[in-house]
Amino acid sequence: MKKYLQVIGIGIQNNLTYRFNYLTRTLFSFIPLFAMIALWQKIGGPAHSGWTLSETVFYYLLVAVVDVFTAVNEDDWQIAADIRDGAISQFLLKPIDYLWYRLCLFFSGRITFVMMAAVPLAVFIFCFRQYFLLPADGTAMVVFPISLVLTALLQFFTSYAMAMLAFWLLEISTLIFILFSFEYIASGHMFPLPFLRDQLPLLERVLMFTPFPYQMYFPVAVYMGKISGADLWSGLLAQFIWVILSYALARFMWRRGVTKYSAFGG
Repeated sequence: MKKYLQVIGIGIQNNLTYRFNYLTRTLFSFIPLFAMIALWQKIGGPAHSGWTLSETVFYYLLVAVVDVFTAVNEDDWQIAADIRDGAISQFLLKPIDYLWYRLCLFFSGRITFVMMAAVPLAVFIFCFRQYFLLPADGTAMVVFPISLVLTALLQFFTSYAMAMLAFWLLEISTLIFILFSFEYIASGHMFPLPFLRDQLPLLERVLMFTPFPYQMYFPVAVYMGKISGADLWSGLLAQFIWVILSYALARFMWRRGVTKYSAFGG
């Protein structure tokens, strides 16, 4: 455990070296968010979906907050680069688990990003404070942070498993981009999934049987009280199961990939 805590500490120090990059990324990430909020303010709330304008705007604000804590930024690219460049060979010879090593770096990146994004994000939220909503109830207040952690783990393990394809393919950037594009829509990042209910109700139901809604929509909906009662607990169980399955897939891909791995040079 001590060595992994050291990895987190080293990761934070390395990330702070590029703190201006983190700050710039945070500031520019507000541009599409501002555009989306301005759009909904212009056209009004999608009342036909059971969502008011205030709820819709707050949904996008909360998505930005969840994204700061859970998003996988460059971890999959870095893992693929380690495999492609042969840097992963050192982890086959040392008493350190590569998955836990990368998970520690992921959390160190999130800690650093939160530190850099806290002030500009707080200012942005303050500007739209009239839309701010408190947790729906005490249960939502307790379950939301648990779901937030599960969301981060699910996103990381999914990205890790995808990056393992670098053992077989020389370039996986296209596959990563395709997965990211699909996740952006299917996870509820672009719009709340209930917006599909009027036109594509079957698609909404099908998506809830996939891991994607649990990568963004579910924790936000829990906070807002859109998911409650039995649906909340069954959803939390489903999210936990998807985390376990994604972890198992990540482990499986690593074991199979290592058998295909060859490194040359000295």
